[in-house]
Amino acid sequence: MAQGNTPIDPVKLDKLAEVAIKVGLQLQPGQDLVLTAPMAALPLVRKITEHAYKAGAGIVQPIFSDEEITLNRYRHAADASFDKAPGWLFEGMAKAFDGNAARLAISGDNPMMLAGEDPAKVARANRATSMAYKPALEKITGFDINWNIVSYPNASWARLVFPNDPEEVAVKKLADAIFAASRVDVEDPIGAWKAHNAKLKERWTWLNGQQFASLHYTGPGTDLTIGLADEHRWKGGASEAKNGITCNPNIPTEEVFTTPHSQRVEGYVRSTKPLSHNGTLIADIEVKFEAGRIVEAKASKGEAVLQKVLDTDEGSRRLGEVALVPHSSPISKSGVLFYNTLFDENAASHIALGQCYADCFINGTKMSQDEIAKRGGNKSLIHIDWMIGSDKIDIDGLKADGSKVPVMRKGEWA
Repeated sequence: MAQGNTPIDPVKLDKLAEVAIKVGLQLQPGQDLVLTAPMAALPLVRKITEHAYKAGAGIVQPIFSDEEITLNRYRHAADASFDKAPGWLFEGMAKAFDGNAARLAISGDNPMMLAGEDPAKVARANRATSMAYKPALEKITGFDINWNIVSYPNASWARLVFPNDPEEVAVKKLADAIFAASRVDVEDPIGAWKAHNAKLKERWTWLNGQQFASLHYTGPGTDLTIGLADEHRWKGGASEAKNGITCNPNIPTEEVFTTPHSQRVEGYVRSTKPLSHNGTLIADIEVKFEAGRIVEAKASKGEAVLQKVLDTDEGSRRLGEVALVPHSSPISKSGVLFYNTLFDENAASHIALGQCYADCFINGTKMSQDEIAKRGGNKSLIHIDWMIGSDKIDIDGLKADGSKVPVMRKGEWA
């Protein structure tokens, strides 16, 4: 069990830190690391720093955020503050990535942190941050560098996921769920990741061999055809970045994913799990697509926030990612709603509004933005995943000649 007064198992926390460095990033000797984290995740930051330097890191530079500090802005800042963002910080991060620094983000903020704040201010602040962050984000979505996200069981997050338990019990439960999903609750996590990556590779190799023109989804509230981008390629698990380093960007991950064609999505779809977005829970999303664009959207909860998201920019009503996840994935089986996209997206097949990934094209990392757009890749300030898969959804792959191949039946690989 845990040491001291923390319910978080220190052995598994150490394994998570080691997996983040050796599997997530495959950090190279001499490589710098830019690390962002909530203050609450300091114990994990310390372990990651230890493993990074043991792996030969140059400089590890953490950048911290804090819930109270964030809320102070919403409660006391002048109105003009919400149209500003620290561009100088993001320019510095972009410069670090130009110099081949790796990027690691620790997720763990309270997902409902901004639930009580003015949605208009939240939207303005997000837009300002997205615009300022663009130079750094492009290095990540363009897969210029090795990057990774892992999570830490912050107490405010744990209370949300397990509201009926005392805080210490909730933190322990969330920690155990994170460790299980991240495959660090076994004797040899690095071996477990190797086997898991091989399984995901089998899936995306088969999909790439099929060369589907589109995917057709049917189920309750869903009849959706998603055209796939020209020269798309499926990926999942470990991938090689432009700098030649193979990394696992998301820990955990259960998905294989690719780029849809931003102009070729038709039909309607209903979400199968709630989306937690900037302190708002958006539930029962229903949208209709015409010529790739969302023309109608509603939600039983959080609809005003959804509409603001869709109005972010020209690309925010179009898709940038389509991902397949079996209903029997470990995260789905756990029955836990994490209120955190990193986990919840790995419980069900999903789509993402907004920016596409350059790496999901054949030779995509060598293409210009214009070349990606010509092949159907979407461009936007946002990238927001939401879940549309369940044990009631069937998916067929449609080929250019009109032939149909079963891909998933009742949420499982066909």
